Amino acid sequence: MTGMNPKLTKYINEVLSLKISEERKAVLQPLIDFIEQKKRNHESISINFICTHNSRRSHLAQIWAQTASAYFKISNVNCYSGGTETTALFPKVVETLTEAGFHIWKLSESENPVYAVKYSENALPVIGFSKKYDDSFNTDTGFAAIMTCSQADEGCPFISGAEKRIPVTFEDPKVSDGTPEQSRVYREKSLQIGAEMFYVFSRINH
Repeated sequence: MTGMNPKLTKYINEVLSLKISEERKAVLQPLIDFIEQKKRNHESISINFICTHNSRRSHLAQIWAQTASAYFKISNVNCYSGGTETTALFPKVVETLTEAGFHIWKLSESENPVYAVKYSENALPVIGFSKKYDDSFNTDTGFAAIMTCSQADEGCPFISGAEKRIPVTFEDPKVSDGTPEQSRVYREKSLQIGAEMFYVFSRINH
């Protein structure tokens, strides 16, 4: 993709080298089907990644999915994220994505800062901050609600406006917070989520 910095390109090559298990491929297939159907019908593709606090996994999934859609030239894709409650985008996620090669800068200073995340100089930034899934910043109809944690999946029996609800859960890297393993765990989680989102968009017919 033009405009992508060499550091992120190298990281994406690592992402693309990771193997996806048959079990995870089965978990991801409903999302592939949703995107494929929307593309076939020439409709916009809206995906909202939902996790309890909208602080870690849902942001990683949103940013990697938007990047993957651009990498594979799948147009008209808009990725969002939200939670069942508002907290803040966890700083370690920002650090992990910066180390991967994303350009990230803080747009506001508050308890819930707003970040701009760029995967390419030629692309609009992904805006990252913690919000509820039905926040006015997000789309409100015709989207796929991707439940990235089992707690949100179990705690939200109904997602208003969602056309399809798909559980794609990931283990929470929060378990490593405050330990010597934190950087490694967050990097591995970023790689896993990145690999799975790249797999999804690689399966879409151009």
